[in-house]
Amino acid sequence: MAKGFNKGPQMGGGGMMAQLQKMQQQIADAQARLAEETVTATAGGGAIKVVMTGDQKCRSVEINPELLKDGDAEMLQDLVLSAVNMALDQSRDLQQQMLGPLAGGLPF
Repeated sequence: MAKGFNKGPQMGGGGMMAQLQKMQQQIADAQARLAEETVTATAGGGAIKVVMTGDQKCRSVEINPELLKDGDAEMLQDLVLSAVNMALDQSRDLQQQMLGPLAGGLPF
């Protein structure tokens, strides 16, 4: 085999590996921050409130007791579903804001 064959691309003394390790650390840091960040979505004029973390864990669901007086379970289900989906969308947007720029720097 020829000398130097199949060694792959090299960047001055392992620069590529150091760059990848740095990026991995930045992504891990961003993911840790996402786990702490929260977004809040409401539905039904604030009658339903859902708090979700940036890593898409539901922290809380609050239902205004006034909403329960009507006993309309279907409406309550629709409002909770709507608030949860809005919170998920906001959480995904937060992820994109925090992780998107890091993914743009990946060497492919």
